[in-house]
Amino acid sequence: MMHPPGTLLASASGKGGVGTTWFAITRAHALAARGRRILLVDADFGLANIDIQLGLMPEHDLATVLAGSIALADAVMRHEVGFDIIPGRSGAQSLATLPVGVLEAVLASLRTLASGYDLVLLDLGSGLAPALRHLAARVDALLLVITEEPTSLTDGYAVLKLHAQDCSRPIPLHVVVNQATSPASGQRIFATIAQACRRYLATAPDLLGIIRRDDRVRDAIRRQTPLLRRHPATIAAQDIEAIAATILT
Repeated sequence: MMHPPGTLLASASGKGGVGTTWFAITRAHALAARGRRILLVDADFGLANIDIQLGLMPEHDLATVLAGSIALADAVMRHEVGFDIIPGRSGAQSLATLPVGVLEAVLASLRTLASGYDLVLLDLGSGLAPALRHLAARVDALLLVITEEPTSLTDGYAVLKLHAQDCSRPIPLHVVVNQATSPASGQRIFATIAQACRRYLATAPDLLGIIRRDDRVRDAIRRQTPLLRRHPATIAAQDIEAIAATILT
């Protein structure tokens, strides 16, 4: 699944609470640890929380950029574990209804910035806001995070259905099953959504990986510390490492 340098890879989910932001952070860490130049962008307009999960207090964020106060490149901050971040701003609900022209300007700036990175990871968060749909339709690959909960599955399918309507060109679609009770259970959940996509959307995502349920994930989030630093040997960390290896092969 090796992507060329500068690829924009977005992650999204149909509902909150499935671990999309945690996954984006941990994947960025795992890829950076393998020597890749990674930029993580908190594009979860209105509900941004990458800075909160990492215990950061950014001077600038994406909202500052959109207000025209600074350039996108000036909002980049470095995390000590080795990847760069453009933070978002939690509670800025107006960002969820940004005009298309503003979104296109942000994407153009992001494409320019991406030339200095191996991968740009956009955390779109959850939901089906027009701004998020617009971004999802214009990245180079989309990754859907789901869990075993029925609502996560149905809402995740809705994301892929709307994406098929919005996207004017085919792009790679990937699925990660998070918080799985077992690898077999994760496989069954993926098979369900893949079958629905083949039947009704004439396409099918690939399974990027399964992350097993692990209570130490919650501990790392509470401690505002990346999982791979606080609990590097835990089963969820092992699963993330396997996903990172898949992305780079």
